[in-house]
Amino acid sequence: MASILIVEDNPANLKLATMLLVKAGHGVSQAVDGEAGVRLAQETRPDLVLLDIQMPGIDGLEAIRRLRSNPATAQLKIIAVTALAMKGDEERIRAAGCDGYIAKPFHYREFLEQVKAALAK
Repeated sequence: MASILIVEDNPANLKLATMLLVKAGHGVSQAVDGEAGVRLAQETRPDLVLLDIQMPGIDGLEAIRRLRSNPATAQLKIIAVTALAMKGDEERIRAAGCDGYIAKPFHYREFLEQVKAALAK
């Protein structure tokens, strides 16, 4: 189906998201930090990037800035998958350039529905 890049530093979250997406028929690539995620997105240009916001090194917001400022990756679909779920966080993250927002911990059906909706756009 689609090629999806997951950028996530938590091994359990990375494993769960990968399992769900592979089971749904998607091709998945992985990066465990923002720097590697930006590099892999530039190299592979996936159909969708699922991006953690709180990571060591460059965080998700900086990764978004870098992807959006590069003409080769500016149009990538990006969904933030984050534990930042306080009032105003979703708006701030969307304003940074995300096309979608999924709060952790996520429910697998909602997760897959949001991925499907993002890919359909």
